[in-house]
Amino acid sequence: MRNAALLGARLLLGGYMGIHASQKLFGKFHGPGLDGITPIFERDGLIPGRELATAAAATEIAGGLLTITGIAYPAGPLAIAGAMSVATASKRKRGLMAVRDGIELPLSYVTLALTLAAAGPGKYKIGPSLHPKLTAIGALAGSAVAGALIARMVTAEPPVAEQAASAGPPAPAAPAAPAAPPAPDAPASAPAEEPSA
Repeated sequence: MRNAALLGARLLLGGYMGIHASQKLFGKFHGPGLDGITPIFERDGLIPGRELATAAAATEIAGGLLTITGIAYPAGPLAIAGAMSVATASKRKRGLMAVRDGIELPLSYVTLALTLAAAGPGKYKIGPSLHPKLTAIGALAGSAVAGALIARMVTAEPPVAEQAASAGPPAPAAPAAPAAPPAPDAPASAPAEEPSA
């Protein structure tokens, strides 16, 4: 039963990573595609957006395939955990719930990926697992990359348009001083005469 449950969890996580990556790269499954995701990455401080979005999608595809097959375990779940940690950090200001594009979904992916990495692949897998020393080196390297990207996002200056929007509407102008009434003893001006023909 345990082995079947682990296989099911690996298929679920790896499959969703493939879908998630195809949304970024190709615009499939109602995704924005590379042209649509690039400004989102850049808004979150991940510049150059196009290259980092491509790298994120490649990590999701590779991590998903390694997770599904069980090859080089736990490299797949660790790659997914790294990519989804960055995604979680990018949504930190939007709150907890997915309905507001918050951290709920990417945090769930991180949790499942780390749980699978700790539990092992079970007996239904293709190929050998990684040596523990290689796993430790990979985990440290991946953590360093994810940490650097998260630090870059957290310290990035928002784009100029976003700064202006967060500053709020401009302050209302001070009301103009009312026009002074005419002096009471000033003679009324005579109406202009029409020229004679």
